[in-house]
Amino acid sequence: MNRVPSGIPGLDELIEGGFPESSSILVSGGAGTGKSIMCMQYLYDGAKNHQQPGVYVTLEEGPHNLWWNTQRFKWDLLPLEQQNMLRIYKFEPTAEMKDNLEEQTRKIVDKAKAVNAKRMVIDSVTAFSFWIEEPAKLRYAMYLLIEELRKINCTTLLTCETIGGKNDLSRFGVEEFLVDGILQVHFTPHNRAIWVRKMRGTKHDTRVHPLNITDMGMTVDPKQEIMWEAIT
Repeated sequence: MNRVPSGIPGLDELIEGGFPESSSILVSGGAGTGKSIMCMQYLYDGAKNHQQPGVYVTLEEGPHNLWWNTQRFKWDLLPLEQQNMLRIYKFEPTAEMKDNLEEQTRKIVDKAKAVNAKRMVIDSVTAFSFWIEEPAKLRYAMYLLIEELRKINCTTLLTCETIGGKNDLSRFGVEEFLVDGILQVHFTPHNRAIWVRKMRGTKHDTRVHPLNITDMGMTVDPKQEIMWEAIT
C-alpha cells in the first residue's frame, strides 16, 4: 500500500509511515484543538517537500483568516500559491444544494482537478449541516464527495467540529462510518493530545500521545503517552 506522509513530525510513526493513498481521514475535535493547523501543515508539506499540489476548501473561514492563522509559523506559503501548488477556496453552497448534491460535489472536485491535486482538505464537514438538514441526505453528500475524490487519487483530510468531549467522534453520528481513518485531537489545559482512533489497512498505534504546537508547526511525540483518564 502506498503511503502519503502527513507532514506532522511524529505522526507517521503511529500509522505505518503515512495515510493510505486516496483515503479520507476525519480530523475530529473541539474548538481550538488545532484541526486547521494540522490540515494546512499537511498541504504545505505535500507541496514543499513532495511536489504534490494541494487544495484547501473552507466552508466557514475565508482564505484571509487561514493565511492569518499561519503567520506565526515559519512556512513560506506565497511561492507555493504562485506556483499553483497550494490553493485555498471559500466554498459557499447555494440554497439549492440539498436538491442537487451532485452539482455541489462536482464544484469541489473541479477545484482539485484544476491543479491536479493529490492532497485536499475540507474544513469543515460540520458546515454541511447548514444546508442539509436530513441525516440521510447529509450522509449521501459526504459519501458522494469522498468517493469522487478517491477516483482522482486525492488523499483528503476532513475536519469535524465536535462538542469537545473525549468520546465525541463526530457531530452527526455518520461521519465516522464513511471515512477510512479518524484522528481525534484534544486540548485539556495545559495539554494537547492526539489519538489515532481508526486507520483502515494500517496497524496503527492505539495509545494517546502528546500533541505540540511550536513556531514550526505541529508535532506529535510518538514515544510519550497520555493517560486516557487525563483527558476531560
